[in-house]
Amino acid sequence: MIFNAEHFYFKAPAVLSRARRVLIKPDASQPVPYPVTTSREMLSLIIKGIRQISDADILLLEGTRTGDPIYPVYQTLGYNFPRVLMLDVNDCIWVEVDNPLSKPLAVPTFWVPNVVLSSDYLISVSPLKIIDNVGHLAITNLLSLLPSSKYGDKSQGGWEEFNNLGIENVLTDLYFTLPFDMGIIEARHKFSSQQDSNSVEIKECGQVFIGEPYQVDLETSKSLGIKTGYLDLIKEAEAELEV
Repeated sequence: MIFNAEHFYFKAPAVLSRARRVLIKPDASQPVPYPVTTSREMLSLIIKGIRQISDADILLLEGTRTGDPIYPVYQTLGYNFPRVLMLDVNDCIWVEVDNPLSKPLAVPTFWVPNVVLSSDYLISVSPLKIIDNVGHLAITNLLSLLPSSKYGDKSQGGWEEFNNLGIENVLTDLYFTLPFDMGIIEARHKFSSQQDSNSVEIKECGQVFIGEPYQVDLETSKSLGIKTGYLDLIKEAEAELEV
């Protein structure tokens, strides 16, 4: 679903009225404000919408790729919400989870925070970002749930190996392994950057996209002409699962 950002409010799905624990995964791995990271305003709207129908525990979970503590980043971004537990991926207990695909594209198992598996409803909230002409949306946002101590640049089977295996393949495997229920793309603005030239462009977009993570990334990509190669891979893998 697509909403006008100016008049947007979060209407929580009815299933949340029965949830005991709701986990929100913002894009907040660096201390840079929206549109690089998820805005405090968007998170406030989501939390308010949940509170209207549920008294569930609400958790915010994020991690840094370097392994540095996330709490100073939360503070810089103004993430100070009452009755919301702020967590660092690297402080969590991790569980090795099997990829449900019979033929994983790149990664047969992932180490993930146990709190992800023990939550009743999972929401990925991402700004609209285009990095080197490739969309970084709700599913890409899940990458920073992987603990840096297991996947850091110097770790065996870490980010360097992920890049060698193809990050689109890794994202496809991660989508099927982590059971996220909802994706929200905060597209009030579109942030585009080219790492080689350090060029940055910010354009007004005025929209919010909401849906199941694959569907919301697909709708955003189609509506705005964004390249997201993992979506085709997910579609192919889903067809195999249905056989």
